[in-house]
Amino acid sequence: MYERFYNLRERPFSLSPDPDYLYPSRVHTEALNYLRYGIEGHAGFVVITGEIGSGKTTLLQAALRGLDKRTSVARLVNTMLDARELIEAVMLDFGLEPQPGASKPHLLRDLARFLVEQRSAGRLALLIIDEAQNLGLSALEEVRMLSNLETEKSKLIQIVLVGQPNLHDVLERPELEQLRQRVTVRYHLRPLDANETAAYINHRLNKASIGAPVAFPLEATELIGRYSEGLPRKINVIADAVLLFGYGEDKHTIDAALVRDVLTELEATGVIVPPASMTAAPAAHPAKPMGVASAAAAAATGVVEPVAAGAPVAPPAPAPIDRELAAREATLAARERELAERQRILTEQYRLLKARETQAAAAAAAPAAWPPKRTPSATTPAAPPTARVAPVRAERVIHQPLRPANGFWARVRRVMVGPGKPLFED
Repeated sequence: MYERFYNLRERPFSLSPDPDYLYPSRVHTEALNYLRYGIEGHAGFVVITGEIGSGKTTLLQAALRGLDKRTSVARLVNTMLDARELIEAVMLDFGLEPQPGASKPHLLRDLARFLVEQRSAGRLALLIIDEAQNLGLSALEEVRMLSNLETEKSKLIQIVLVGQPNLHDVLERPELEQLRQRVTVRYHLRPLDANETAAYINHRLNKASIGAPVAFPLEATELIGRYSEGLPRKINVIADAVLLFGYGEDKHTIDAALVRDVLTELEATGVIVPPASMTAAPAAHPAKPMGVASAAAAAATGVVEPVAAGAPVAPPAPAPIDRELAAREATLAARERELAERQRILTEQYRLLKARETQAAAAAAAPAAWPPKRTPSATTPAAPPTARVAPVRAERVIHQPLRPANGFWARVRRVMVGPGKPLFED
């Protein structure tokens, strides 16, 4: 396909676990050293965990390649087995033939004889169980019982458990306390960071190149690293598609624009699912209603499936960025309301001040009232604030004649003197 176009001996991003292409990152180097120490040092159980596609199988292949010929290896990759099937699978992988219809004690006796013979011949028996998280409690307990096969000096069989991160949860169960106490080496494969992703991609290209190797620029490897989350298997899928698309478009150099086109195509076809941190915000147009189960599945996988009309609609969980924006908008709205209230108060105070100034100016321009108001002095007590002095009005006095009295002496006077006359006449 694109091998000759890019001067490559073979496809550098094949999904097969080829130990020749193992990139010696810090994480994988440490894991390989721990694995070799557990095997060569005859330690207890060795447990290696990692996410799906983190390179556990390639690491095992590299470790097995480094073993000498004095090691007998049994490797189980299908772990959907019960306790008896596990013993038979171990015997078959060591090259033994379980007797048809033999009981479990007879199977264990034949396996123990084989292990003693290997130790007598100076050979090490190594059992590697891949995908160990799928083993049931009875099968794991049977694995622990196999580790009891030992001599006075050392164990007859060395056991390595390899699995996904939930293998730790399985081993933490109370029923497996005895097995957990025998684990002496543990290591978890972490994803590659941005620099390790760039080095991983170009390391594989250099390994497969037969001429001037093609290189991925830093911007392109950063895009691949974000979409792959640093998992080697996802990196291989994306990088292989980039080379294929570049060959189809006759591009001898790889750039970020080509990687973006490849990521868009892989996402549209469902080959890869972008991580939750890169999921775009929902579009403005109304989306189809989703049921509760569909909403949960969409949140887990990033794939939205339509549901029948009338199904209960679950509100979508807001993304962290949306929640932050909503909080900022609420804060800005509260501040705007506070500023508007302050502006209203200032406007009201200004209006009252102008009204007072207008009243003062009108009072200064009006003529003074007569008589002027007296200002109470220190010696003169001021009138109570509630007392009011009625204004004195100048009224015309009309003198009216005195009416004659009707008393006893008045009648005597009129008889003796006569009627009296007014002293003043108008």
